[in-house]
Amino acid sequence: MRLQVDDAVASVTLDRPARLNAQTPAMWAELVRIGERLPSTVRAVVVRGAGPAFSAGLDRSVLANDAADQTLTRLADADLETATEMIGRFQAAFGWLARPDIVSIAVVHGHAIGAGFQLALACDLRVLVDDARLAMAEVTLGLVPDLGGTRRLRDLVGYSRAAELCLTGRTVDAAEAHEIGLASLVVSREQVEISVRRTLAAVLAPTRAAQTATKQLLLAAGDRTQSEQQVAEAVAQHRRLREMIGRIGPSGIPS
Repeated sequence: MRLQVDDAVASVTLDRPARLNAQTPAMWAELVRIGERLPSTVRAVVVRGAGPAFSAGLDRSVLANDAADQTLTRLADADLETATEMIGRFQAAFGWLARPDIVSIAVVHGHAIGAGFQLALACDLRVLVDDARLAMAEVTLGLVPDLGGTRRLRDLVGYSRAAELCLTGRTVDAAEAHEIGLASLVVSREQVEISVRRTLAAVLAPTRAAQTATKQLLLAAGDRTQSEQQVAEAVAQHRRLREMIGRIGPSGIPS
C-alpha cells in the first residue's frame, strides 16, 4: 500500500503489480492505518491499483493451510464472536472511505474482482477505464462477500441485479457497469488522468461543510422513510444557514 498526500488530495495505491494487487489481511490492516492517519487537510481520496489491474481480489495463497499469513486460518478456528470482530477489522479497511468529510474516488482499470470490486464499491465515485472488468466472485471460491459490498452493490443496482451478480460471480465489463449504474464515468486509458483531474476539480469546488452535510444525508437516506429524510434535510439546512450567518459558536452550540 502506498499513500501520497498533496494538500487536499490523497492517493492510495495498491502496489503488488506482480500479483495483480491481490489483497491480504496485512494490506487491509495498512488501509485501516492509512484512514486513521489521513491529514485533516484531505478532502478527496483517490484509490488506484499499480500495474495491469486494479485488484484481482483476495490473494488465494492466504487460504492455504501452510500460508505464511495465518490470519484466515485463525479466523476459521475462532469462535463466532472473535470471528465477527476480526472480520469487522477487515471491513474497517474499506469503511472509512465513506467518511462524510472526504469524497473517495476509485480509478479502476483491468480486473476488479471480489475484494477488488468491493474496494471500488466502497468509494463514492468510480471512474472506470474502458478495459475494466468487475466481478463479485466470492461465491466461485465457496465464500461470501464480507467487506461491506453486498449492501453497497444492492444500493447501486437494486436487489435483483445485485443477486444475479453475487450469486453467479459473472464478470461485468465497463460498458455494462456504466449502463447499470456501477460506474460514474467510463473513459479510455489515454483520457483517464485528465478525467480524474476534472473530477477532483469538481469535487473540490464546493465548500467542505456543505459537501460533508450532503454526504451525511445521502449515507443515512437508505435507513429513513421519505418523511424522515425530509426532516433530516430541514435540520441540516437550518444548521448550514446558521453557520453561514455566524449563529453557531466555536463550541458548535447554536447561539
